[in-house]
Amino acid sequence: MMTSSKHIFILFLFLCLSLILIPAASILGQSANIPLNRDYYHLLDRLAIKSGTLSKYYQSALKPYRRDAVAEFVDDLNADSLGYNRIDKFNIGYIKNDNWSFVDSSESDSRKPFLKIFYRKKPDFVSVLTKDFELHLNPVIHFSAGSDSNFDRMLYTNTRGFEASGLIAKKIGYYTYVTTTNAIYPNYIQSWIDRNGVVPYEGFWKAYDTDGVDFYTARGYISFNIIKQINVQFGYDKLFLGDGIRSMALSDFSNNYLFLKFDVKVWKLYYRLVFAQHYADAYSAPGTGSLSGPYPRKYFAHHHISFDIGKKLNLGFFENVSMGDSTNSSFDLNYLNPAIFYRAAEHQSGSENNVVVGFDGKWNFFRRFQLYGQFILDEFVMSEVTSGDGWWANKFGGQIGLKYMDAFWLDNLDLTLEFNIARPYTFGHETIYTNFAHYRMPLAHPYGANFREFLALARYQPFKKFTFIAKYIGAFYGEDDEDTNWGKDIMQSYITREQEYGNYIGQGFATNFNYFDFTTSYQFRHNVFFDLQFVVRNVKSELDLLDDNTFYIMGHFRYNIPRRVFDF
Repeated sequence: MMTSSKHIFILFLFLCLSLILIPAASILGQSANIPLNRDYYHLLDRLAIKSGTLSKYYQSALKPYRRDAVAEFVDDLNADSLGYNRIDKFNIGYIKNDNWSFVDSSESDSRKPFLKIFYRKKPDFVSVLTKDFELHLNPVIHFSAGSDSNFDRMLYTNTRGFEASGLIAKKIGYYTYVTTTNAIYPNYIQSWIDRNGVVPYEGFWKAYDTDGVDFYTARGYISFNIIKQINVQFGYDKLFLGDGIRSMALSDFSNNYLFLKFDVKVWKLYYRLVFAQHYADAYSAPGTGSLSGPYPRKYFAHHHISFDIGKKLNLGFFENVSMGDSTNSSFDLNYLNPAIFYRAAEHQSGSENNVVVGFDGKWNFFRRFQLYGQFILDEFVMSEVTSGDGWWANKFGGQIGLKYMDAFWLDNLDLTLEFNIARPYTFGHETIYTNFAHYRMPLAHPYGANFREFLALARYQPFKKFTFIAKYIGAFYGEDDEDTNWGKDIMQSYITREQEYGNYIGQGFATNFNYFDFTTSYQFRHNVFFDLQFVVRNVKSELDLLDDNTFYIMGHFRYNIPRRVFDF
């Protein structure tokens, strides 16, 4: 029997062949994605909420968005009649310039291109636009420096690289991103790396100097349409599901991964189907880069379908399945069926794969508010829930959140309140091949499971180029140590659970977490930012080694790279 990698490769070749057989005129509208960026995506959320309707060009829970879809959305806004203020109009102009090849690009022209070659367009170091080829080439730079109250060395980050995107023959969109980073992080982040053996949001690393890390980041994919309504992407990157600060379904916290993704938009229906390869573990000794053989692989399938009800409400349903075993050859072909319920396929085949189901939704109202949420169900027995005995396998979690634009009638003050919860052992499974983790990091919430969390986020943009961001996180969770499994660490097998009944959120080593981040950001020119960041982090735990009381301050220079946020 062929391995799953061969099945996916054959499927990919079939899709590439379709590009040759389908006339070019029917394959317009594809593009690269807008990279995951909390600040950028907030601007799009704000514009959609203030428009009073859902975007008809993309589903906001299915991130990342394609550039052509975003360009159509902002180009369709009537900024003069929908109550947008001068700051909103500046942001609309910024988004249009950032996607200039899909809209009227006259405002994106530079007044004085450097050497008549560079920066002919405001967003791009080098840009090429011909009948058969499009290229946007830009440097990626992040320099930062600061100090940590718990660390006697200067903190800093040094990231250098490039990104390139464009179209080939108006058929294939492409994107590539490559950087190398040397960093000395705040003490709590380095402690997390030492405990888990990987860099959060990244993965593999080598030791740098005596207290730092050195790692590469690489992302890339191609994108094309089979027909107007179906877009396909194949490559190596991350995906995000949800409208919140966190995601209880699929987040960007883990490392990049290989994926094949189908996005379908028909009428008021949105459908996403994803096949991916993950790594069950990482065998490198922390900081040494040494290997003890290939990393063990596992596989992932996901589908999400949602429906717009009217112009303001969207409801969706999703399923995720993690599969694999020590032979690394266990992709179940049942999951290639785009129209089947994974749970049914699992039962019919006698599979022991881990299927997580859930639903999500959002409601935009009064041109100021968005109510959103998610609910995930890992395992569930109704009689055990109603008994109230705390059965270990009642594994579920949820999210509820509210966004408030122009809060308290103050223009450009945007608030987000969010509450997340997950019972013990949620997202865990029998082995590392079927848990909901990749490269030793959770695929959903960074805490794993066994937690309650409240987040409050305020963004204020009083001037066109200045933004002030304040975030507070308060959480309570139960920790595990090396000898116990109370359900937070999803890398542990639930077979080693401590008890059958009497399980509750916060069991284990009770831990209280408080985090405050205040950041001032100034956009010097297009996608060039200067940030000043203050962070206060306090952890009080019955597991003494986790106790922490940190204050750090950092200054950042960023060029074509999102803010790095380590809010855990």
